[in-house]
Amino acid sequence: MRIVIALGGNALLRRGDPMTTEVQRRNIKIAAEAIAPLAAGHSIVVVHGNGPQVGLLSLQAEAYAGAEPYPLDVLDAGTQGMIGYLIQEELRSLLPPEHQVATLLTMITVDPADPAFAHPTKFVGPVYEKDAADKLAAGKDWTFRQDGSAWRRVVPSPEPRQILEIQPITWLLERGAVVICAGGGGIPTVNPSSAPGALRGVEAVIDKDLASELLAEDVHADLLVMATDVDGVYLEWGTPRQRRLDRVTPGELAGYQFAAGSMGPKVEAAARFVAKTGGRAAIGSLADIAGIIAGTAGTNVVTHRAHTGAVPGSLAPQ
Repeated sequence: MRIVIALGGNALLRRGDPMTTEVQRRNIKIAAEAIAPLAAGHSIVVVHGNGPQVGLLSLQAEAYAGAEPYPLDVLDAGTQGMIGYLIQEELRSLLPPEHQVATLLTMITVDPADPAFAHPTKFVGPVYEKDAADKLAAGKDWTFRQDGSAWRRVVPSPEPRQILEIQPITWLLERGAVVICAGGGGIPTVNPSSAPGALRGVEAVIDKDLASELLAEDVHADLLVMATDVDGVYLEWGTPRQRRLDRVTPGELAGYQFAAGSMGPKVEAAARFVAKTGGRAAIGSLADIAGIIAGTAGTNVVTHRAHTGAVPGSLAPQ
């Protein structure tokens, strides 16, 4: 099978973790140990988040008098290289020497008229107390929203339209490489109407799960996996009535509501992929990756909910 695996932020930095290279390397090693065994029998694409890292790099300019934070598109590019290198290093240490692993800087176009630019919603960077957030908002013209009991910066999150590097990504996959790409949702890019064919980056962050869905479509993936820190999608989460969805169709998911800042984009991406391609999407814990691939763990989104047998695109017999 061809599998796109989108690693949630917990695969890199858990909430409250110090943002050090060693902490990220330790967490990425866990992810790599789950992914590496799959590469022997499957074509693998890895996508990762970058929210905390973008926030960290944007604040490091404070250490230099007169310096300004780099724009988000440049920070996206920097974190793609930084995180991609760490994932690539860990995977190479686990795979046979001849098995190639490649990280590819990935630009993704967005519509400059996307309404998301007028309504920033995507959390990036560390958490702040209210007073500190207010000070940064006034000094840098940033927008903040409450995230739990703390405050975080929010930026526009436009829809991904076109993956500009899809040809080299496909070329690498066809030659057996594990490809790490579209990190952090890709580098958001627009075509200015005043200069057809030209490209420029924009101050935005594309949702990683929606970018992963578009990528899965474009590489003709059989399975889209969104690995997170819970074992599936739950209804009535946090209540005594909570229950996990095991197998569900896009139509059934449309009847439920999920938090926009956490599970919502994953559910939307899974439903979109299955509805458009007829493939399978799954949401679950990285620790259950083998079961997710087999169709026996996580929440599996399928075109038709079977009562018996394995889900489409699994390793189990039909």
